[in-house]
Amino acid sequence: MQVLVRDNNVDQALRVLKKKMQREGLFREMKARSAFEKPSEKRAREKAEAIRRQRKLARKKLQREGLLPAPKKVLRARST
Repeated sequence: MQVLVRDNNVDQALRVLKKKMQREGLFREMKARSAFEKPSEKRAREKAEAIRRQRKLARKKLQREGLLPAPKKVLRARST
């Protein structure tokens, strides 16, 4: 993973790096590898994740079909 540092702005580059790592699921994986997970806990976690994914897909499908309102968009001010 690579992040460019512009104008010696290390803080901004660090923020970008953390965001990329979060998107890739690196923090979640590091936490999972830090301690042993029992097989029963692993099955329960994976089942819960699958249920969450299915609910998300169903919600998005209903939103596309117009049966559910779309989420409100958050407007953010961009600094340059």
